[in-house]
Amino acid sequence: MDLRVIDKSDTELSIEIAGEDHTFMNVLKGALLETEGVTAATYDMNPEQSGGQTDPVLTIKSEAGVDALDALEDGTDRVVAKADGFTEAFEAA
Repeated sequence: MDLRVIDKSDTELSIEIAGEDHTFMNVLKGALLETEGVTAATYDMNPEQSGGQTDPVLTIKSEAGVDALDALEDGTDRVVAKADGFTEAFEAA
């Protein structure tokens, strides 16, 4: 997975995630919205509105004192935990 930081401040992060589609981006966005300190999480994949970009751009906004990059790490940990939980439930069925 290739990542490219587009913009970064203490409470906001915009990052391009190459090769991903709506399936992954919706899971990640949902996990981020459940992450403490995240005030907004969204992504854009529309090339007409984003200057021809086709890879999704994820934008995270966080509360003051919560680093957006740390929030991304917490959100991805949440995705991994959910995937592991699904795998365990599937194998137990």
